[in-house]
Amino acid sequence: MTSSSASDLPELRASDADRERVAEVLREAVAEGRLDMEEFDERLGAVFRSRTHGELQVLVRDLPVSAETAPMVLPELRGGGATESWASRIGVPATSKGAFAFWGGFKRWGTWSVPRTFTAFAMWGGGEIDLREARFEEREVTIRCFTIMGGIVVKVPQNLHVQVNGIGIMGDFDDKATGEGTPGSPRVRVTGFALMGGVGVERKLRKAEKARLREERRKEL
Repeated sequence: MTSSSASDLPELRASDADRERVAEVLREAVAEGRLDMEEFDERLGAVFRSRTHGELQVLVRDLPVSAETAPMVLPELRGGGATESWASRIGVPATSKGAFAFWGGFKRWGTWSVPRTFTAFAMWGGGEIDLREARFEEREVTIRCFTIMGGIVVKVPQNLHVQVNGIGIMGDFDDKATGEGTPGSPRVRVTGFALMGGVGVERKLRKAEKARLREERRKEL
């Protein structure tokens, strides 16, 4: 008879020690800038309301686990966080090479495919580049953002490798996302400049994860 691991038994009751180990993963994630305080508070509350291993796993499945943290987390969470295969999202032909906004706006979101180099420009306007559900032409891509009295927001998932090194000139190039991703993650470099405007790069939960958390909260009511 084959023995079952904890990951095969998501309905197994969680202990106080299990909940504390997952809480420690969240504390490390917020310290690294992978979670903002609102997301941290939301997830931490869900941790201590969780009754099973499956409920705990959902709360950290999109977070990488460091060598220092790995011994503290549940067995099913060791070695990576997100269960989705990156291989299926890399090597997809690009659907958009760039975006432009002048007295208006642009948005790239959903399952679009990011080219090797994507260039975005906003002048007296704004744009949003959402990579949470995106596909990628290559494993390494560069997103160039340029604003003049405008703004661009780049949203990235928790499990993506990101490097931000743009420049603000009488403006702000805000980095809330630089960090390692899960194994096999694409490597995304965000660069450019903001002149009397702003570029913000931030990590956000994927829509499916948000929906899962909302459903869990609804069940608790």
